Amino acid sequence: QVQLVESGGGLVQAGGSLRLSCAASGRTFSNYAMGWFRQAPGKEREFVAAISWSGGSTYYADSVKGRFTISRDNAKNMVYLQMNSLKPEDTAVYYCVHGTMYGSSSSVYDYDYWGQGTQVTVSS
Repeated sequence: QVQLVESGGGLVQAGGSLRLSCAASGRTFSNYAMGWFRQAPGKEREFVAAISWSGGSTYYADSVKGRFTISRDNAKNMVYLQMNSLKPEDTAVYYCVHGTMYGSSSSVYDYDYWGQGTQVTVSS
């Protein structure tokens, strides 16, 4: 059974930065892509970023491209999301997700395990 535990969320002013972390266990971490999704109140979950099994390929939603950076440390079974230049519209619960394949993907159907989520609130 895969377990994903996110941390690093919180309250930040617009223009500020946060770094989310996700600790994974239960499956050979380095064999699979990882990603981040988010869900704002009253909205559907949306893709944020993904990273391939090796970290050599990354993929971002247009809304965060140039501001967010996803990375991973396979030796520590960790994935990170560095979020800079945060905007109020980035406010959401952020979920770490574990992929079913090697390559990065924006499709929710390519991820089979989800963390419990961490709240990010950006004030204006």
